[in-house]
Amino acid sequence: MSVSYKGTISKTHSVFKPEKGRYYIYGALGCPFTHRAILARSLKKLEPVLGLVLSHWQLDSKGARFLPAPHRPEKYKEIFFTATGGIASAKLDESEELGDVNNDSARLFVDGAFDPVENISRLSELYYLNDPKYPGTKFTVPVLWDSKTRKIVNNESGDIIRILNSGVFDEFIQSEETNVIDLVPHDLIDEIDKNIKWVHPKINLGVYKVGLAENGKIYETEVKTLFENLQKMECVLKENYKRLEEQFSGNKQKILAKYFVLGQRLTEADIRLYPSIIRFDVVYVQHFKCNLKTIRDGFPYLHLWLINLYWNYAEFRFTTDFNHIKLFYIRMEVSRNKINQFGIVPLGPKPDISRL
Repeated sequence: MSVSYKGTISKTHSVFKPEKGRYYIYGALGCPFTHRAILARSLKKLEPVLGLVLSHWQLDSKGARFLPAPHRPEKYKEIFFTATGGIASAKLDESEELGDVNNDSARLFVDGAFDPVENISRLSELYYLNDPKYPGTKFTVPVLWDSKTRKIVNNESGDIIRILNSGVFDEFIQSEETNVIDLVPHDLIDEIDKNIKWVHPKINLGVYKVGLAENGKIYETEVKTLFENLQKMECVLKENYKRLEEQFSGNKQKILAKYFVLGQRLTEADIRLYPSIIRFDVVYVQHFKCNLKTIRDGFPYLHLWLINLYWNYAEFRFTTDFNHIKLFYIRMEVSRNKINQFGIVPLGPKPDISRL
């Protein structure tokens, strides 16, 4: 059982007030829900304001863990205020050969980071710092952590997106960065919420319903539901593309500049969908048996949307780490027990992401 924390940050909040360097996101780079929060942080230009602490890629029976702190950890303070908290492999466009990487590998800023805030070794310790009587048995990411009060503000990725988008940290952003994207524009909020209501259960969680199905009948039902909803998104994006094609007389550059899920603007809808789709061919097709089609070969408009975001937006490209994505799923304890006994990481597909 996991426990949700639903706090927010605002100038009028009695406890959680905006402050530069006070709050940190704890998460796992392979996790799609952490990825949402990291994307929002980058798109809102909040890297210098909000720290990022990323765990080791393996979730074992005790949950997420962090690496031991190095000698003179204060030397690394600034690295936690970068796009991926110092994890270097996020800058690679291809996953590496990972067969000789052991689960106990502890390469600093390769396999994960140490915790510069509370010096914890397990994410569970953060939950118990927040509440020594924590009633849950699961310790989920992402976590938005207040280093001043040593409390969890929020551990729901969707809420964290909205907190970061609220403008509460704008005063700490350099003046040239203040005109940043609005991920939840007022005129689209109803459409965004409507989109979330089917994308989250049917696609974001749908892949897990397929991959963790415990009998063939459930698997077949869930995999068909998943692909029906991928096709639904394909139709949405096809309609958007055709409309843009007519508007811009086929000018590909202008089309791609406006090619998003909703309203010709990059919004929370794109942030919520991207982490699932970027992981689809790389992990979900083979590991979760979501193999009726691949994104690259079976959904041309969804695929174009994906590679457009990856190659044309640094915030998407440089928060996507194919090494961590593969290792996170393949070496997870539940995967070893139920899906891939020997934890063998597939080499393919190649490429991990197609060129635009």
